[in-house]
Amino acid sequence: MTTPLTLTPGRRPDGTALLTAVGEIDMSNTDVLAAALDSTTGPLVLDLTGIEYLDSAGLSVLFPHADRIELIANPLLEPVLTISGLAGLTTIHDV
Repeated sequence: MTTPLTLTPGRRPDGTALLTAVGEIDMSNTDVLAAALDSTTGPLVLDLTGIEYLDSAGLSVLFPHADRIELIANPLLEPVLTISGLAGLTTIHDV
């Protein structure tokens, strides 16, 4: 059974847009993630610490935004982000 994706927008103390994702990111919900990323302009911190699963469809949504996003990722996602090459295109903070 798939864990649904929950996206919560917010702001960091410095005013930077923050999007917190919880659940799983896969081909069943990438349209929701893409819409959230597209609707936020300027720099964005994407908190993925609550993500349990990220597939290639989810990664493909992140790549077009690599020049303006910073990711906060749990240790489970770090190998996927590195192997995919996304870690070389954006800043990734671990928890």
